[in-house]
Amino acid sequence: MHTMKQALLYLVLPIIILSVFSCKTTKVVSDGSVNENLSAKAIIKSHYQNQLDFKTLSGKVKINYSDGESSQGVSVSLRMEKDNAIWMSAPLGMVKVLITPKRVSFYNKLQNEYFDGNFSYLSNLLGTDLDFDKVQDLLLGQAIFDLRKEKYNATVTDKKYQLKPKKAGDLFKTFFQIEPTNFKMASQQLSQPLKKRVLEIDYKNYQKIENKVLPNTIVITAIDKKVTNTIDLEYRNIEFNRALNFPYKIPKGFDEIVLKGNGK
Repeated sequence: MHTMKQALLYLVLPIIILSVFSCKTTKVVSDGSVNENLSAKAIIKSHYQNQLDFKTLSGKVKINYSDGESSQGVSVSLRMEKDNAIWMSAPLGMVKVLITPKRVSFYNKLQNEYFDGNFSYLSNLLGTDLDFDKVQDLLLGQAIFDLRKEKYNATVTDKKYQLKPKKAGDLFKTFFQIEPTNFKMASQQLSQPLKKRVLEIDYKNYQKIENKVLPNTIVITAIDKKVTNTIDLEYRNIEFNRALNFPYKIPKGFDEIVLKGNGK
């Protein structure tokens, strides 16, 4: 598999897919009723009032990746320290990823190579400017842009609240859907029509673990002209607020992956 595809497969952000787990601590959250009189301001306020509160998160993530021609899947261990670190490790530590507010780094023992750079790498892959907060929000079902900074028109579509900016951008367009039960993201779409680039993030459903609401299925679709990459992610065996460490050290002798547009 090409290095970029490997990186996307093991590195990526979100976390969830299709099924309901049998774990006793997990309960899939059903859709709630929609209040058609709710204003955009009230919807956005509720979205931020329902942010997930935790110190650490740990569990497994099943990641399926497809580029339309080939596909691959892997189950990785996931650890998060809110606002500080996102760590992933493939079986036997063959691939490890560490994302912090300043760096994106991973190494691959299968090919004796590593990447260590800034967020321009992920931004180029997914076609939108990313930073640690956006990656974290994406994983947790939050809007990756601060909805409080713009004014939106609110409508109800498919039993979900739909938000569109009152002032549409010429170069960059956004679209958001929020589910009514916990006011978490149902879908968010970012597009650059002139460059024919689209990033769509769909949250198929949510689960409740230890009275905390977390996405149960996320599907990320990144379109760049005629090329479509799809990433499905699934959280498994999630636990909150355990004492965690984040072991990560790039092995000696590995070759550095240098990517166009990456800052050091």
